[in-house]
Amino acid sequence: MDLLTAIISIIAAAGIGLAVGYYLRLIISMGKRGSMEIEIKRMRLAAEEEAKTITTEATKKAEKFVVEAEHEAKEKRIDLKKTEERLIKKEDLLDSRQTDIDKQIEDVKKRIEEIKNIRASAEALEEKRKTELERVASLSAEDAREELFKKAEEEYGEDLLVRMQKLEHTNEEKLERRAQEILTTAVQRYANAQNNDYLSTSITIPSEDIKGKIIGKEGRNIRAFEQAAGVDVIVDDTPGTITISSFDPVRRQIARVALENLIMDGRIQPAKIEEFIDKAKEEISKIIKTKGEQAAYECGVMNLDPRILTILGRLHFRTSYGQNVLQHSIEMAHIAGMLAEELGADVRIAKTGALLHDIGKAVDHEIQGTHVEIGRRILQKFGADERIIKAMQSHHEEYPYETPESIIVQTADAISGGRPGARRDSIEQYLKRLEDLEKTALSFPGVEKVFALQAGREIRVFVSPEAMSDIQAKELARDIARRIESDLSYPGEIKVHVIRETRVIEYAR
Repeated sequence: MDLLTAIISIIAAAGIGLAVGYYLRLIISMGKRGSMEIEIKRMRLAAEEEAKTITTEATKKAEKFVVEAEHEAKEKRIDLKKTEERLIKKEDLLDSRQTDIDKQIEDVKKRIEEIKNIRASAEALEEKRKTELERVASLSAEDAREELFKKAEEEYGEDLLVRMQKLEHTNEEKLERRAQEILTTAVQRYANAQNNDYLSTSITIPSEDIKGKIIGKEGRNIRAFEQAAGVDVIVDDTPGTITISSFDPVRRQIARVALENLIMDGRIQPAKIEEFIDKAKEEISKIIKTKGEQAAYECGVMNLDPRILTILGRLHFRTSYGQNVLQHSIEMAHIAGMLAEELGADVRIAKTGALLHDIGKAVDHEIQGTHVEIGRRILQKFGADERIIKAMQSHHEEYPYETPESIIVQTADAISGGRPGARRDSIEQYLKRLEDLEKTALSFPGVEKVFALQAGREIRVFVSPEAMSDIQAKELARDIARRIESDLSYPGEIKVHVIRETRVIEYAR
């Protein structure tokens, strides 16, 4: 019983153990199942999150792709539009070119017709020219040229005359009026009286006995004086006068001062002669320097080389047609300064060029060349401004007018030297010049009468109206002016008037 009970107990215990084990296994399996479900859920959630992330990225990429695609499509549309516009422009250009080509074709056709007409006209002219050549074959080249000029004058003379008169009346009157205003202002502002200055070489002596002392025993005093002073002393029968002759004005002045001092001293002998001549040289040198400095100061010309001023002072003893050259230069400097002010040119350059324009005359008897060329070399040697040299070198038209100041200097020279009373001619030279002017104008064919006026500054030529036309009268005036320039010597300028008038006379009965 106990065994059965034990067996039953064992079986019961086994059954209970199996039940417990099963239950435990069930519990364990249920736990595992729950863990697996949780894991599965976690994995599912993770997968869903990853899928969502992937979906979001895919969406963003898709959107980006769509934007890029739209941008690319927009650019392509713009390119297509530009291409379309270019094609339209090219098409318009081609249409325009086609129109131009058609027009050019029409022009070419017209020109072809014109050329045909011109060729026909040329052939006709060629035939006419051949006929004309056959007619003039017997003429010389000079006769043919004269006939050609005559025909041109006949055909176009009236038109040319009208045009020339119109230009003269419209332009020359304005220019002449303005020039007169400027010149009148300059001359009026420098209304300086000009005295003719002729440095006499005649010395007055107190008595005729002085002539014997000057000559000396066997002429030794006069020979010593001439040798020391470099001049010729002329002692003739003219009462109370001794003449000094020399081409050098400075040397002549030295001799004059020395001889006057010798006469005042009374002791005329070779030793005293040399002493007084040396003293006279010193005195004249001081005068020369002083005169040059005074001239520059008076004109307001500064910073000149002292050697230039010394040479300038020598002009105090030089004359031209009786006009003192230094005084002439000073007057020119004032006039040139005024003209430069009126015209807006450089006043300093104009004044300096005018003051130094004749500096070459101070030494032109010692150096070969014209006084203009000598003056240029002097100024270049002593470092004068190149603008001053250009201003002074053209006053006799030996050099071209390179600056406005050069024209001003030439104008001032004409004003100073050409105005009445400034320079002096002898009566013989004056009459001879007037006679030569009238003879020169009378030598031309068609001239009836000639009158020289204004002290030879103007000539009036009367021509026969039947012998020449207005054009020929104008040519005659130019030819007379050229002949005067080439054949005659005169200061300043000469105005040529050719007068041609037609008089019609009728009677009332």
